[in-house]
Amino acid sequence: MGYAFLRVEEPNPPTLLSMGVLDMRKQTEQAEKLKQIFLELTALIQLYEPTEAAVEAPFYGKDAQAMLKLGRAQGVAMVAMACQNLSIVEYSPRSVKQAVTGNGNASKEQVAQMLPHVLQGDIVYKFMDAADAAGVAFCHYLSLKTMPFGADITKTKTKTTRKKSDWGSFLADNPDRL
Repeated sequence: MGYAFLRVEEPNPPTLLSMGVLDMRKQTEQAEKLKQIFLELTALIQLYEPTEAAVEAPFYGKDAQAMLKLGRAQGVAMVAMACQNLSIVEYSPRSVKQAVTGNGNASKEQVAQMLPHVLQGDIVYKFMDAADAAGVAFCHYLSLKTMPFGADITKTKTKTTRKKSDWGSFLADNPDRL
């Protein structure tokens, strides 16, 4: 399970404070893995003291057992966040890819390659889950940046966007993403 923490000091781009994964491969029992997620994520939240939290909404797969395990892990992570009084917003994988690369159909590798262009700091990761988490954090940053003052961030945000036909038009519409 990946995680990432950003520091936002406007007008500067967000700075990556930390990114990594909670590695549970040594645990054999599901309950032990869930306990480890809760304890390690709680410790990270207490260390970095975030004011916002975001998670990637699970995608629908064909493997029901994998989806069940993912749902349990995400639920435990959300409880850890809620226990630290963080509001939690979910973003679809497509929304995260759109926010980071400008293309909702981008690959995980394209998202990872784009992160150094949208975040300050050392972006070093061993597992793609860490890059995914940094992408979710950046997506949340963009969402908050474009949200009207005083809006309720706990509600899912939907936005209609016109399709970009090429990178030139995307960059023209988003000069701050260059």
